Amino acid sequence: MKSSALRRYIPFTDWLLRYERKNLPGDLTAGVIVTVMLIPQSLAYAMLAGLPPEIGLYASIFPLAIYGLLGSSRVLSVGPVAVISLMTATALTPFAAPFSAEYVQLALLLALMTGVFQLALGLVRGGFVASLLSHPVVAGFITGSSILIILSQLKHIFGVQAAAGHFPYEGVLALVGALGETNLATLGLGIASIALLLLTRKPLRLVLEKFVSKGAAQLISRVGPALLVLIGIGGVALFRLDSIWGIKVVGDFTTGLPGITLPSLELPVISALVPAALAIVLAGYVESVSVGRSLGARKRQAIDPNQELVALGAANIAAGFSGGMPVTGGFSRSAVNFDAGANTGLASLITAGLIALVALFLAPVFSALPQVVLGATVIVAVAGLVNFRELLRLWRYSRVDGALMGLTIVGVLGAGVEIGIGLGVGMSVLAFLWRTSRPHMAVVGRLGHSEHFRNVARHTVTTYPGVLLVRIDESLYFGNTRFLEDQLQQLIADQAEIKHLVFIASAVNSIDASALDSLEGLVVKFRDAGVTLHLAEVKGPVMDRLNRVDFAKHLKPGQIFLSAHQAVETLTPHPNPARAA
Repeated sequence: MKSSALRRYIPFTDWLLRYERKNLPGDLTAGVIVTVMLIPQSLAYAMLAGLPPEIGLYASIFPLAIYGLLGSSRVLSVGPVAVISLMTATALTPFAAPFSAEYVQLALLLALMTGVFQLALGLVRGGFVASLLSHPVVAGFITGSSILIILSQLKHIFGVQAAAGHFPYEGVLALVGALGETNLATLGLGIASIALLLLTRKPLRLVLEKFVSKGAAQLISRVGPALLVLIGIGGVALFRLDSIWGIKVVGDFTTGLPGITLPSLELPVISALVPAALAIVLAGYVESVSVGRSLGARKRQAIDPNQELVALGAANIAAGFSGGMPVTGGFSRSAVNFDAGANTGLASLITAGLIALVALFLAPVFSALPQVVLGATVIVAVAGLVNFRELLRLWRYSRVDGALMGLTIVGVLGAGVEIGIGLGVGMSVLAFLWRTSRPHMAVVGRLGHSEHFRNVARHTVTTYPGVLLVRIDESLYFGNTRFLEDQLQQLIADQAEIKHLVFIASAVNSIDASALDSLEGLVVKFRDAGVTLHLAEVKGPVMDRLNRVDFAKHLKPGQIFLSAHQAVETLTPHPNPARAA
């Protein structure tokens, strides 16, 4: 029992202390390949967050290693990701200038706060918070954020200075105003970089699949960003793209590993960053768990959502104390980790170690990397996340869900990431309350000679004189009790011959105190009107709670039947054929 608990809360005791040699080739290969992919991504996402590029490397060392030891997913790769980087920039820009020392300190504080919140949620088993973000909100948030990220990188593609405003549209206006100063050499390199990255994705993969396995072709095509980085650095060295053509490069690059950093703990600043930290907690957790579950299912490995919170919290706390930035599990790097054959968290430890070596010995090389190359890397990485097709699909399926996704996109684009995601969550809650406050109700009858009862408006069924069978397709709570009372009383008023009303509760999972009070009131009202209320197909847990307050006694002379069939057999033997509408 103790061993099982230890593996659950300290996962590396399961795989590292009893490591199997057969897993080493896959872990080693994945560690190397993810490193090649992660270096340009880390640099690009750090600059997207408004931070010096080496911060991206630092955020991919200790946080990645900590998650590799504590995470319940064997293949999830943690580090800077595009959406969280954008949210970091959005949160910190009002307080300090990007790339400044004060800004870096705020990023450390934000990472630490994010980690503390995640760790606390994990310890109190708060993994349910993921349910606060519905699929339409998540899809809208990702699409809106991806568009913002693309817009934020266009200044690097055009080679212009365009300050980001407090609201997204201000940054767009600044970009449009600066287009007259476009550096054509930078624009040409930007377009070529995007074309190369797109070429190394699907077209190169399709060609390679003719000569190597599909998996190998996919892995080779993933090294496009690393190849582009080498081309960009080589171009600056050979053709002096920076001094002759005015193409901006990354510039000074700190060499070495990060020391222990201490975020500034000023109470007013902490209070101001709480909303941003909570938004990052929610968005980062949802992305990480979604990726972990989807990849884990392919290996038949389950993840523990609460342990994921603990591991992500520890990773972000490590980022705060090691010169990093807020991190979470990324889809692209995790997919590469999976495809490359990662079997355990050792793959993440190898990646973290290799990135540490890069930071120690190769960091100066990246000072000659053109900024436009990093901008192109970010744009291509997030372009595939813009998904208007899903908006159309949701709109066809449900106008409400489609509107939620569209509203979230508009909120993110119009007011920023935090307000957009908050608007989406708020509207999701309102939509849920509206839906459940008006539950679907159906008058039902017997289907043929079976014991199944279906909606009279959809099927040819048999109804019974004096008996009205009604199915409620929703749990009963304070928000829909008034609707329930009104609808049932209207049905009784419209059919004066009704003597028995059977409330079929097969879809009712819970009845709260308000709904219980409403049911007890209906029993009395119907009894006074000469109608007896009965229940049928009540679920066990609901029945247990009703028994605690002797509801059956209050219901008399009404009864509680095991099934609608039993209710009909008991109350009337005379069928009345009725055709479906």
